Amino acid sequence: MRLTDFWQRMAEHFGETYADSFARDHVMSELGGRTVNEALEAGWDAKVVWRTVCAVMDVPAEKR
Repeated sequence: MRLTDFWQRMAEHFGETYADSFARDHVMSELGGRTVNEALEAGWDAKVVWRTVCAVMDVPAEKR
């Protein structure tokens, strides 16, 4: 998954403003105690991060 696709999905699900806030501020144990931004900066695959966000935030299957 390209980062542009990842951010598009984040914006579609959360809205642009909240997607940015969530990615910057929400620490997830499933990402090793990192935020979305920190995980991506650490080299985590965008697809893995998106799947983690989906699981943690109960994103409907049709948006995954």
